[in-house]
Amino acid sequence: MILPLLQLSSPALPLGAYSYSDGLETLVETGSIANAEDLNHWLIQDLNYGAIRLEAALMMRAFQSFINQDLASICYWNSWLSASKETSELRLQSWQMGNSLLALMGEIYQANNGDHDYFQYIKSAIDQPCNYAIAFGITAAHSQIDPQTALLGYLHSWATHIIGAGVKLIPLGQTIGQKLLWQLSPTLTEISQQILMLNDDDLVSCSWGLGLASMAHEIQYTRLFRS
Repeated sequence: MILPLLQLSSPALPLGAYSYSDGLETLVETGSIANAEDLNHWLIQDLNYGAIRLEAALMMRAFQSFINQDLASICYWNSWLSASKETSELRLQSWQMGNSLLALMGEIYQANNGDHDYFQYIKSAIDQPCNYAIAFGITAAHSQIDPQTALLGYLHSWATHIIGAGVKLIPLGQTIGQKLLWQLSPTLTEISQQILMLNDDDLVSCSWGLGLASMAHEIQYTRLFRS
Protein backbone atom coordinates (compact mmCIF):
# COMPACT_ATOMS: atom_id res chain seq x y z
CA MET A 1 0.00 0.00 0.00
CA ILE A 2 2.55 2.56 -1.15
CA LEU A 3 0.12 5.15 -2.57
CA PRO A 4 -1.62 5.91 0.77
CA LEU A 5 1.81 6.35 2.39
CA LEU A 6 2.95 8.73 -0.34
CA GLN A 7 -0.08 10.89 0.34
CA LEU A 8 0.20 10.60 4.12
CA SER A 9 3.86 11.66 4.15
CA SER A 10 3.54 14.31 1.44
CA PRO A 11 4.61 17.89 2.28
CA ALA A 12 1.52 18.99 0.34
CA LEU A 13 -0.79 17.50 2.98
CA PRO A 14 -2.68 20.51 4.41
CA LEU A 15 -1.71 20.14 8.07
CA GLY A 16 0.13 23.43 8.52
CA ALA A 17 3.55 21.78 8.84
CA TYR A 18 5.12 24.48 6.67
CA SER A 19 4.47 27.03 9.44
CA TYR A 20 6.67 25.23 12.00
CA SER A 21 10.46 25.00 12.23
CA ASP A 22 10.90 22.88 15.40
CA GLY A 23 13.19 25.50 16.93
CA LEU A 24 15.33 25.77 13.81
CA GLU A 25 14.47 29.45 13.39
CA THR A 26 16.13 30.28 16.71
CA LEU A 27 19.17 28.13 15.94
CA VAL A 28 19.68 30.01 12.68
CA GLU A 29 19.09 33.37 14.38
CA THR A 30 21.77 32.65 17.00
CA GLY A 31 24.23 31.29 14.43
CA SER A 32 24.20 27.76 15.81
CA ILE A 33 23.15 26.52 12.37
CA ALA A 34 24.64 28.58 9.55
CA ASN A 35 25.10 26.23 6.59
CA ALA A 36 24.19 22.86 5.09
CA GLU A 37 26.83 21.02 7.13
CA ASP A 38 25.42 22.38 10.40
CA LEU A 39 21.90 21.40 9.41
CA ASN A 40 22.99 17.90 8.40
CA HIS A 41 24.74 17.45 11.76
CA TRP A 42 21.61 18.61 13.61
CA LEU A 43 19.39 16.20 11.70
CA ILE A 44 21.68 13.22 12.31
CA GLN A 45 22.00 14.00 16.03
CA ASP A 46 18.24 14.33 16.39
CA LEU A 47 17.69 11.02 14.62
CA ASN A 48 20.20 9.27 16.85
CA TYR A 49 19.33 10.82 20.20
CA GLY A 50 16.54 13.37 19.94
CA ALA A 51 12.80 13.85 20.05
CA ILE A 52 12.05 12.52 16.57
CA ARG A 53 13.40 9.11 17.57
CA LEU A 54 11.01 9.03 20.53
CA GLU A 55 8.05 10.29 18.51
CA ALA A 56 8.62 7.71 15.79
CA ALA A 57 8.70 4.93 18.39
CA LEU A 58 5.38 6.13 19.81
CA MET A 59 3.95 6.35 16.30
CA MET A 60 4.69 2.65 15.95
CA ARG A 61 2.98 1.93 19.26
CA ALA A 62 -0.13 3.76 18.09
CA PHE A 63 0.06 1.74 14.86
CA GLN A 64 0.20 -1.56 16.74
CA SER A 65 -2.47 -0.50 19.23
CA PHE A 66 -4.81 0.21 16.33
CA ILE A 67 -4.11 -3.23 14.85
CA ASN A 68 -4.86 -4.77 18.26
CA GLN A 69 -8.01 -2.62 18.59
CA ASP A 70 -6.63 -1.37 21.90
CA LEU A 71 -8.08 2.11 22.30
CA ALA A 72 -6.89 2.38 25.91
CA SER A 73 -3.31 1.91 24.74
CA ILE A 74 -3.73 4.60 22.08
CA CYS A 75 -5.00 7.01 24.75
CA TYR A 76 -2.13 6.07 27.06
CA TRP A 77 0.59 6.70 24.50
CA ASN A 78 -1.05 9.92 23.37
CA SER A 79 -1.01 11.24 26.95
CA TRP A 80 2.55 9.98 27.35
CA LEU A 81 3.69 11.89 24.28
CA SER A 82 1.91 15.08 25.35
CA ALA A 83 3.68 14.93 28.71
CA SER A 84 7.07 14.46 27.03
CA LYS A 85 6.86 17.74 25.10
CA GLU A 86 9.31 20.22 26.62
CA THR A 87 7.66 23.47 25.54
CA SER A 88 4.19 24.77 24.83
CA GLU A 89 5.07 25.56 21.20
CA LEU A 90 6.16 22.00 20.46
CA ARG A 91 3.13 20.56 22.22
CA LEU A 92 0.69 22.85 20.40
CA GLN A 93 2.38 22.05 17.09
CA SER A 94 1.95 18.33 17.65
CA TRP A 95 -1.67 18.72 18.77
CA GLN A 96 -2.64 21.01 15.89
CA MET A 97 -1.13 18.74 13.24
CA GLY A 98 -2.54 15.59 14.84
CA ASN A 99 -6.08 16.92 15.10
CA SER A 100 -5.85 18.28 11.56
CA LEU A 101 -4.71 14.90 10.24
CA LEU A 102 -7.60 13.03 11.86
CA ALA A 103 -10.08 15.58 10.53
CA LEU A 104 -8.58 15.45 7.05
CA MET A 105 -8.53 11.67 6.88
CA GLY A 106 -12.13 11.57 8.04
CA GLU A 107 -13.09 13.76 5.10
CA ILE A 108 -11.00 11.71 2.66
CA TYR A 109 -12.49 8.40 3.79
CA GLN A 110 -15.98 9.84 3.77
CA ALA A 111 -15.53 10.80 0.13
CA ASN A 112 -14.26 7.32 -0.77
CA ASN A 113 -15.96 4.74 1.42
CA GLY A 114 -18.07 6.47 4.02
CA ASP A 115 -15.70 5.82 6.96
CA HIS A 116 -15.82 9.38 8.30
CA ASP A 117 -17.51 8.36 11.55
CA TYR A 118 -14.62 6.11 12.54
CA PHE A 119 -12.09 8.94 12.66
CA GLN A 120 -14.59 11.08 14.54
CA TYR A 121 -15.00 8.23 17.02
CA ILE A 122 -11.23 7.93 17.53
CA LYS A 123 -10.90 11.66 18.09
CA SER A 124 -13.76 11.66 20.61
CA ALA A 125 -12.55 8.53 22.38
CA ILE A 126 -9.07 9.98 22.95
CA ASP A 127 -10.90 12.88 24.64
CA GLN A 128 -7.88 15.20 24.44
CA PRO A 129 -5.81 16.76 21.67
CA CYS A 130 -4.25 14.05 19.50
CA ASN A 131 -0.52 14.24 18.83
CA TYR A 132 0.66 14.09 15.24
CA ALA A 133 2.72 10.91 15.72
CA ILE A 134 -0.31 9.14 17.20
CA ALA A 135 -2.60 10.31 14.41
CA PHE A 136 -0.04 9.23 11.81
CA GLY A 137 0.20 5.75 13.33
CA ILE A 138 -3.58 5.36 13.46
CA THR A 139 -3.98 6.52 9.87
CA ALA A 140 -1.16 4.32 8.57
CA ALA A 141 -2.60 1.24 10.27
CA HIS A 142 -6.12 2.03 9.08
CA SER A 143 -4.75 2.41 5.53
CA GLN A 144 -3.09 -1.04 5.80
CA ILE A 145 0.39 0.37 5.22
CA ASP A 146 3.27 -1.95 6.08
CA PRO A 147 4.58 -0.90 9.54
CA GLN A 148 8.25 -0.69 8.56
CA THR A 149 7.37 1.30 5.47
CA ALA A 150 5.14 3.60 7.53
CA LEU A 151 8.00 4.25 9.94
CA LEU A 152 10.40 5.11 7.15
CA GLY A 153 7.78 7.38 5.59
CA TYR A 154 7.27 9.16 8.92
CA LEU A 155 10.99 9.82 9.34
CA HIS A 156 11.39 10.91 5.73
CA SER A 157 8.47 13.31 6.09
CA TRP A 158 10.08 14.83 9.19
CA ALA A 159 13.43 15.26 7.43
CA THR A 160 11.74 16.85 4.41
CA HIS A 161 9.96 19.29 6.71
CA ILE A 162 13.07 20.37 8.63
CA ILE A 163 15.21 20.67 5.51
CA GLY A 164 12.47 22.73 3.88
CA ALA A 165 12.54 25.13 6.83
CA GLY A 166 16.33 25.26 6.61
CA VAL A 167 16.21 26.12 2.91
CA LYS A 168 14.11 29.19 3.78
CA LEU A 169 15.92 30.26 6.94
CA ILE A 170 19.66 29.78 6.39
CA PRO A 171 19.02 30.15 3.40
CA LEU A 172 20.02 27.24 1.19
CA GLY A 173 19.34 26.54 -2.46
CA GLN A 174 16.68 24.03 -3.37
CA THR A 175 19.30 21.75 -4.92
CA ILE A 176 21.36 21.76 -1.73
CA GLY A 177 18.24 20.88 0.23
CA GLN A 178 17.57 17.89 -2.01
CA LYS A 179 21.20 16.79 -1.71
CA LEU A 180 20.87 16.85 2.07
CA LEU A 181 17.73 14.75 1.94
CA TRP A 182 19.33 12.25 -0.43
CA GLN A 183 22.46 11.95 1.72
CA LEU A 184 20.29 11.35 4.78
CA SER A 185 18.64 8.25 3.28
CA PRO A 186 21.08 5.65 4.73
CA THR A 187 20.74 7.21 8.19
CA LEU A 188 16.94 7.18 7.97
CA THR A 189 17.00 3.50 7.04
CA GLU A 190 19.42 2.62 9.85
CA ILE A 191 17.53 4.58 12.50
CA SER A 192 14.20 3.08 11.44
CA GLN A 193 15.58 -0.39 12.10
CA GLN A 194 16.81 0.69 15.53
CA ILE A 195 13.44 2.22 16.42
CA LEU A 196 11.65 -1.03 15.59
CA MET A 197 13.74 -2.76 18.26
CA LEU A 198 13.10 -0.26 21.06
CA ASN A 199 11.40 -1.60 24.20
CA ASP A 200 9.18 0.60 26.35
CA ASP A 201 12.04 1.06 28.82
CA ASP A 202 14.15 2.47 25.98
CA LEU A 203 11.76 5.33 25.25
CA VAL A 204 14.07 8.20 26.11
CA SER A 205 15.52 11.14 24.24
CA CYS A 206 18.28 13.68 24.73
CA SER A 207 16.70 16.78 23.23
CA TRP A 208 17.76 19.60 25.54
CA GLY A 209 19.09 21.55 22.54
CA LEU A 210 15.67 21.43 20.91
CA GLY A 211 14.00 22.37 24.19
CA LEU A 212 16.22 25.41 24.74
CA ALA A 213 15.81 26.54 21.13
CA SER A 214 12.04 26.19 21.38
CA MET A 215 11.88 28.13 24.65
CA ALA A 216 13.94 30.93 23.12
CA HIS A 217 11.73 30.94 20.04
CA GLU A 218 8.68 31.75 22.17
CA ILE A 219 10.15 35.19 22.93
CA GLN A 220 12.10 35.72 19.71
CA TYR A 221 11.40 39.23 18.40
CA THR A 222 11.02 38.49 14.68
CA ARG A 223 9.59 35.14 13.62
CA LEU A 224 8.53 33.57 10.35
CA PHE A 225 7.52 30.25 11.94
CA ARG A 226 5.21 29.24 14.78
CA SER A 227 7.81 27.02 16.46
